[in-house]
Amino acid sequence: MSTLILEQTLNGLQFSVTLFLIAAGLTLVFGVMNFVNLAHGSLFMVGAYFAAWFAGVTGSFWLGLLCALPATAAVGVALEVLVLRRLYAKDHMVHVLATFALILIFNDLVRIVWGPLPLPLNMPPALAGAVQLGPVPYSSFRLVIMLVGVLVGVLLWLLVTRTRLGMWVRAGANNREMAVAMGVNVKQLYTAVFSFGVVLSALAGAMLGPFVAVEAGMGDDVLILAFVVVVIGGIGSVQGAAAGALIVGVVDTLGRTALPALLSSLLSPAVATSLGAALGSMMIYLVMVLVLFWRPSGLFPART
Repeated sequence: MSTLILEQTLNGLQFSVTLFLIAAGLTLVFGVMNFVNLAHGSLFMVGAYFAAWFAGVTGSFWLGLLCALPATAAVGVALEVLVLRRLYAKDHMVHVLATFALILIFNDLVRIVWGPLPLPLNMPPALAGAVQLGPVPYSSFRLVIMLVGVLVGVLLWLLVTRTRLGMWVRAGANNREMAVAMGVNVKQLYTAVFSFGVVLSALAGAMLGPFVAVEAGMGDDVLILAFVVVVIGGIGSVQGAAAGALIVGVVDTLGRTALPALLSSLLSPAVATSLGAALGSMMIYLVMVLVLFWRPSGLFPART
């Protein structure tokens, strides 16, 4: 049992890193631009598709990843300039309806471009083995994902807190009107923030691609979890996105795996499996309710 808990805790940390990459871009777009982008998960999917396609063409996972990031960023910039820019002044309900339509459009576009079958995306052969961590042999590639996520998180924190662009982002998240009055070019800021969020989401899609099916609709479930992360952490806060991702990733992973094992000692295997899975899927939403009851603006809101 202790070995299972250790292994699933590591899996939860790896999942937390992936959620952070997705939620960081989502919370910046939401916090700075005040825009509800339901299509963020679709850009996660597009990043995974580009990574799988480029990896198949080049024969290298890393080249596929490097090519996927600017390709997805270009899609994001085109989307922001041609479509989303016309919706910023609209009500949030318009944002929801428009970006929900984009989800359907992106799902059909990837089927048209790459076909209805999932694309294969294999992890690098050098990282296909395992590393012994105490009693648990653990995937080398998962450890690399965690390392990449931590490095990106540190760089993102330095960007937001130590650079002029980060100062503009924080100003826009706290008081958009005052930022405009102080001479910030809002159009360029919005495009930069949106494209940066797209790159983070594409990085998450490419890194998670070897573990899931690269197929249409793969970003929908991840989007829901990313919104939970943003709500728990606080809108517009990178620090909140990190804390929320850690909570959601670990609680979701342990809830889905440890609860059935714990209940199996009290109930029949069939009942323990079904009840544990149901309770495990509810855990993150219960945590979200408790956090909002305690801190309605999230753990680290940008607007204080």
